[in-house]
Amino acid sequence: MGILDLVLQSSSSVSLLGTLVVLLLVYLLSSSSFSSQEDRKGPPGPKPLPFIGNLLQLDLKRPYSTLVKFSKKYGSVFTVYLGPQKVVVLAGYKTVKEALVNRADEFGERHAMQITHDYNLGHGVLWSNGDSWKEMRRFALTNLRDFGMGKRASEDKIIEECEHLIEVSTLMMLIFFPVSFIAGEVLFHFFLSLRLWYNLFPWLGKWIPNKQEMHSLIVANKKQNLRLFSRLKETLNPQMCRGFVDSFLVKKQNLEESGNTNSHFHNENLLVTVLNLFAAGTDTTATTLRWGLLFMAKYPKIQGKEINRVIGSRQAQVEDRKNLPYTDAVIHETQRMGNIVPMSLPHQTSQDVTFQGHFIEKGTTVIPLLTSVLSDESEWEEPHSFHPAHFLDKDGKFLKRDAFMPFSAGRRACLGESLAKMELFIFFTTLMQQFRFTAPPGVSEEELDLTPCVSFTRIHMPRHVFDKWVSKEK
Repeated sequence: MGILDLVLQSSSSVSLLGTLVVLLLVYLLSSSSFSSQEDRKGPPGPKPLPFIGNLLQLDLKRPYSTLVKFSKKYGSVFTVYLGPQKVVVLAGYKTVKEALVNRADEFGERHAMQITHDYNLGHGVLWSNGDSWKEMRRFALTNLRDFGMGKRASEDKIIEECEHLIEVSTLMMLIFFPVSFIAGEVLFHFFLSLRLWYNLFPWLGKWIPNKQEMHSLIVANKKQNLRLFSRLKETLNPQMCRGFVDSFLVKKQNLEESGNTNSHFHNENLLVTVLNLFAAGTDTTATTLRWGLLFMAKYPKIQGKEINRVIGSRQAQVEDRKNLPYTDAVIHETQRMGNIVPMSLPHQTSQDVTFQGHFIEKGTTVIPLLTSVLSDESEWEEPHSFHPAHFLDKDGKFLKRDAFMPFSAGRRACLGESLAKMELFIFFTTLMQQFRFTAPPGVSEEELDLTPCVSFTRIHMPRHVFDKWVSKEK
């Protein structure tokens, strides 16, 4: 070995040693900060690594599963580090209810992830806080109810859409399921990766592939909606509002005429609120229905039980629900097992909080682990099985369960809960009347894959999709 080789080897060793020293210092500094947190009786949790936190310990395809396992070890209130970001996780029905319902003011703020902040900028109803959020939520709730959300007007529209669905059922099956799953599988990995790494390390944004393309699509969507709002404004009649946008524009106009220049009723809030409502009201219900059909293929004996006997072939209506307790129970069990928002949307503490003996600082991100509520072993008789009897009493009547929280709870509970319930009941019942759902030929019920993955919702990415819908008339 020559002198040059020795010098290079020595230089390499020094460089490696220097790197190790720096990493050790970072780790010690991080450990001291974690120790100071423990001195203040912060929630316990797995030991994080510098910079990456507990990411190596998480199943990134199904992080909620890892968090449930952590709750078994560290308790119902614990801390994890997603990269450098500290997150407190709440697990189990009693703990989640105590935080979101009983102490709603302290746990009621929304943690706006970097990617949502980029495009919502603190506006709308999903990712906003403070007075703007209060105004938009109050206005949205009032007007959605005024325009028939959960009432007969909504029911008539849902029934009309059901009729269209049945008419094009074969086409819907050929297109909706295969295409949406294939497209979803491609997009899922990109968006999950984008959301995770960009939210944890925003400075990586400029190196994320396709970020500009996504930005262009979002901008184009916003422009399209603004053009629609402009046309509605041109034909606006304050005495006869046609819908939510008209009501917002009238409110905005009245405030401007009264000289109120600090109002939250401005174009940005209108745009983001409408996009929020549309996004939240479509993906979640459609995903729940897909889970329902998959469960029916998995457990075919459940299909159509009591529907034909009670209402026959006539169109199902919301008022039929009280006479179809088993069907109602199947829908609720689909929501429980489908578990489509397993980690809820992230909350944030509005002030320093002492919760169940643990100190949680103001501004801490909080994850209400809804999957741990919907599968709480102290609340459900068979938490990990599809068991409609969870929602039936000994006499076969529908039974409400306190631990049923698919729409979350408290101040941030889903705005469209009543509409979603109506849609799920009418669509599901109508599909059960008209069709029988089976696994593809050559695939047994036991082999039907129900493995989920998570994007913004817990979706099904099956190896097996329905080969066809089989009409009961054939």
